[in-house]
Amino acid sequence: MDEIKDFLKSRTIMNLVIVLLNIGIFIVMELIGDTEDVQFMLTHGANFTPWVLEHGEYYRLFTCMFLHFGIEHLFSNMLVLIFLGDTLERSVGKIRYLLIYVIGGLGGNLLSMWYDMKTGDFAVSAGASGAVFAVIGALVFIIARNKGKLEDLTGKRLGLMAALTLFQGFSSAGIDNSAHVGGLITGVLLAILLYRKKKRVPIEQYDHDSMQ
Repeated sequence: MDEIKDFLKSRTIMNLVIVLLNIGIFIVMELIGDTEDVQFMLTHGANFTPWVLEHGEYYRLFTCMFLHFGIEHLFSNMLVLIFLGDTLERSVGKIRYLLIYVIGGLGGNLLSMWYDMKTGDFAVSAGASGAVFAVIGALVFIIARNKGKLEDLTGKRLGLMAALTLFQGFSSAGIDNSAHVGGLITGVLLAILLYRKKKRVPIEQYDHDSMQ
């Protein structure tokens, strides 16, 4: 029990709230129905391009970000988020992190809709993966700005993780890869706009300024 408390205390606030919100919504959804039932998920806010465009149900672009098809889907997204999200939040702050997560997720869903319309292959979609990839995309840019490393995270490690996740998505059935790519691109663009690299003041200059 103490280990869990220590783990939670070491997490950043906004990212922890987002993770707990995703888990809480999943538990509620499981209590009232079956999260692996497509019709049930569609009824409760999953994304479906024809309903968004024809019925004006644009809220689905947002609500689908907090729904997951089964425990494995939830676990895979939250496992990545609980670690990478903390690093990003410490770098940009709570509000900017929230903006990257939410807008990045929306960007991923919009690209997914565009791809659906282009191919005519419509499917019910849900999950935080677009937002998670926005976090990854933002970290890619920030790590590049910091000469290939941010805290204990290196560019090579993050790049490999992103590449493997994308490859797994493209090689598996039922994965919304366009949402992943859209989230990744949106995350990079948002980081360019929102990230401000912290300036380091040399000790000599600090001592000189403090003596004046």
